Amino acid sequence: MGRVISSAEEYRPRPSKRGSRPRTKRRPEHEDALAGVVVSVDRGRLRVVPGRTLAEADPEAALLTCVRASGVRRRSIVPGDRVRVVGDTSGTEGTLARIVSVEERATLLRRSADDTDPTERVVVANADTLVLVTAAIDPAPSWGFLDRALVAALDAGIRPVIAVTKTDLAPAAEVRAHFSDIAAVVVECGYGSSGLPRTSALLPEIAGRETVLLGQSGVGKSTLINELVPGAGRATGAVNEVTGAGRHTSSSAWALPLPSGGWVIDTPGIRSFGLAHVVPDAVVAAFEELAPATADCPRGCTHLADAPGCALDAWVAAGHAGAAGQRRLASLRRLLANLG
Repeated sequence: MGRVISSAEEYRPRPSKRGSRPRTKRRPEHEDALAGVVVSVDRGRLRVVPGRTLAEADPEAALLTCVRASGVRRRSIVPGDRVRVVGDTSGTEGTLARIVSVEERATLLRRSADDTDPTERVVVANADTLVLVTAAIDPAPSWGFLDRALVAALDAGIRPVIAVTKTDLAPAAEVRAHFSDIAAVVVECGYGSSGLPRTSALLPEIAGRETVLLGQSGVGKSTLINELVPGAGRATGAVNEVTGAGRHTSSSAWALPLPSGGWVIDTPGIRSFGLAHVVPDAVVAAFEELAPATADCPRGCTHLADAPGCALDAWVAAGHAGAAGQRRLASLRRLLANLG
């Protein structure tokens, strides 16, 4: 039977093996952290090129293999993100560094699975130009997809460029007409005698910039990347003869340096582009040839086909929206109805 401790005796707790130092929530400042930009994300490993921005990054510098530090473990990190890195930043094979912070993003290209899905999917960060790749034929242009991607780009403050491939098989006139009245440059990248796309018209639009390439599967995006960045080695594939759909060949986004200066971020082929994160007014504003008409609409107008007093029909009928006015108006109304 153990000894009974009387109330008069002092109780002495057993000292903690971890010591008596109180825990603190203060995190290290990492003032000596190296600035870098994420060029790829793959299964928990992030590849980072040293530099404050991609424009300042040295394309010859060794890439750093990084993991997230605990402070940013739940933070979304995508290609184009500007980060701070500590640890072994030599870039030597087999070394590992840690990302301790993510800088504020200047632009953010986002999409959702559909127009009602509240979950945003971040495509890239800090891009200043979007090259939206579409084929003139095989597969035929998907006007809904193109309109959606342009809305997302303009809403994010990203300059849009439309690259039309396979113009050796069909002219780009229909694409030019569809987007003739908006601030989007249209360039032709048809195949030349060498079997590769001509990029001379596209290069001036992306040189020295931080560009993201976006397109559906089968439009020739990976082939275009391989011509822009010799040695990129992006896999290419064919279009399904039955469905007319392309096969996914790029499995992850990757930033690549252009020989002429600047960087281009190739993205996996996307079949859908939801706009759940874009408010209806921003959607209307992206249709630049139609937006002025809404000044004559009644207050609170939904701009749908059955909206009383909507001025869009008269505006298009008068020819103010160009040759593709009816098609663009139908596209706008489909987007607004889906977001409704």
